[in-house]
Amino acid sequence: MVHVRAGIFGTLLISLAGCGGASVERSPLPQARPVEATRAATTTASRTASYDQWIAGFRSRALNQGISARTFDRAFAGVGFNADSIRRDRHQPEFTRPIWAYLDSAVSDTRIENGRRALRDHARTLQAIESRFGVEKEIVVAVWGLESSYGSMRGNTPIIETLATLAYEGRRRAFFEEQLIAALRILQSGDTTPERMVGSWAGAMGHTQFIPTSYLDYAVDFTGDGRRDIWSDDPSDALASAAAYLSRFGWQQGQPALVEVRLPSGFNTRLAGTSRSVQDWRALGVQAQSGASLPASGEATLMFPAGTNGPALLTFRNFQVIKRYNNADSYAIAIAHLADRLRGAGPFVASWPRDDRPLNEGERMELQRILARAGHYDGEIDGRIGGGSLAGVRAWQAANGMAPDGYVSLALLQRMRRGG
Repeated sequence: MVHVRAGIFGTLLISLAGCGGASVERSPLPQARPVEATRAATTTASRTASYDQWIAGFRSRALNQGISARTFDRAFAGVGFNADSIRRDRHQPEFTRPIWAYLDSAVSDTRIENGRRALRDHARTLQAIESRFGVEKEIVVAVWGLESSYGSMRGNTPIIETLATLAYEGRRRAFFEEQLIAALRILQSGDTTPERMVGSWAGAMGHTQFIPTSYLDYAVDFTGDGRRDIWSDDPSDALASAAAYLSRFGWQQGQPALVEVRLPSGFNTRLAGTSRSVQDWRALGVQAQSGASLPASGEATLMFPAGTNGPALLTFRNFQVIKRYNNADSYAIAIAHLADRLRGAGPFVASWPRDDRPLNEGERMELQRILARAGHYDGEIDGRIGGGSLAGVRAWQAANGMAPDGYVSLALLQRMRRGG
């Protein structure tokens, strides 16, 4: 999901228990914004008087921002209230799913096999994209695989309708109004039509699931036909647009996003979250796991995405670039690992702590209350473990002599109940 403000293509920011996160808690699972294959029967419901009134008010605001009356009226012809979008927005599953369960799906054998087929089938286009933008083809294909299952799940929800519904509903009105204005600008430019402008319930579109503002800023016409057509069955423009986005934010060709590492006995795990040069990490005894290698130079940050009982990772500059696409550690881990698997690398060497169970909603709210009482969290007590909650967890862990890995588990909550 391309969106600098909330993950590159997404409208929300994925926040999985146990994944370090950003400071904004608003994006769907990296499984990325769910993209429906068929339109739900509840998608277009009857319009209410208040919804019609909101559309009339928004029409005035849109025209004041340069949208023509013709563009607006054509885009809103037949637009209804999308009840399914509201349901999905209010009941996102990302706050309970552990990272290993997410990776089981995101980097499944089927996704790896299909990704390798995509590399073969689109070899010439992908090589041309890599040559132009300096982003490895495996990374581009990994984004394609996670965002739309290589184009097979691009979504069939009318974008104007879903954005209008979400803006009207009001939970994130300013954000969705901004996306709606951007969508109207796309239509006004002639890149597509209201009928072809379909995508996910959250407003993401095309093979690589751009939201409208990101489309306006970063999409490219790679085929040279005069349109930036991310909706076409031909994925060329969409794949090139994803590469252009990553390139714009500083992708370093030939450098890893992450490397799984093994730590020496007695290693100080409180170094989690700190950045050092590769040479300094080597001096501390950190080595690449079997089958991997560390780059000769560069800055790297130590991460325990599932706590100190799971894999240890060193993440590099490209990891942060991936997070500009979707601001979630778990998403960036999945993209980087899927790309490695497409190159022929093996799975993670260290085991995930699969016996850990996710906290239930009541326990997550309890954790937030404990963090708030300790002065480490000032967000809503809503049971959604996003970036703000995870930052609070890391602060609490550091203050209580633990590795600040941000990993949320029942063992952590039990320790927090005891006061440290």
